[in-house]
Amino acid sequence: MNRALPDVRLRVPTHEDAVTWHRIFADPDVMEFHGGKAAELSVYEELTARQRRHDAEHGFCFWSMVDGDGEVIGFTGAQPWGRDWGPVGEIEIGWRLGRAHWGKGFVTAAAHETLERLRAAGLTSVVAMVDARNERSIAVTRRLGMRLTETFTTPGAKRQGHCYRLDL
Repeated sequence: MNRALPDVRLRVPTHEDAVTWHRIFADPDVMEFHGGKAAELSVYEELTARQRRHDAEHGFCFWSMVDGDGEVIGFTGAQPWGRDWGPVGEIEIGWRLGRAHWGKGFVTAAAHETLERLRAAGLTSVVAMVDARNERSIAVTRRLGMRLTETFTTPGAKRQGHCYRLDL
């Protein structure tokens, strides 16, 4: 069954979006594969500021995901992989969505829009780094046509992960 994707827009995150991200990511279910709890508000303030700079410089970032009612429900987008292990120097696509919006196709719709924007920005490939237990994100990688190319153990948490790739 192929259902229609929901109405979702992507926009550069505002300073105010940091407060929304902090609130919707305070849910332990949302943060299960990201340390288990939301970061301090200052972390989201720095993150949204960094995304605004990155979009201005490169034409892409982690954009705020906005539903048809104009509500910020999460983020999706891409940025350079920021660690000294894994796909160093590559561009990672990622997403995070408020729990109330899970299972409705928002991430898939937003990720497809992200891929179009990345193609327009001249990128030729992306990776997605996903916790091996995160079945919801693994399902999104499949819907995007990504392929599993590597399994790994994270250096700090010693968790199993997957690296998915997609040529644009």
